[in-house]
Amino acid sequence: MPERTVVVASSVGLHARPAALFSQAAAQATLPVTLTTASGRTVNAASILGVLSLGIDHGERVTLASDDTATLDALVEMLERDLDLE
Repeated sequence: MPERTVVVASSVGLHARPAALFSQAAAQATLPVTLTTASGRTVNAASILGVLSLGIDHGERVTLASDDTATLDALVEMLERDLDLE
């Protein structure tokens, strides 16, 4: 399964608004997307509660995986921006 690793740019990490924007975008994927932390915890990227449960901070490296490579690229692009400013 294709993977992309990215450093989270949002100043508060994937909490509250950034996590909601991210999980909503992941839910639009045609195939499931997983989000894995550097410590190895994995959740469904479309689950806001799952994403929040990981407690991902600014600057943390995460890995996205899905057979939907277009969605992977779009989600990586999202995480490379500070979603708190949008």
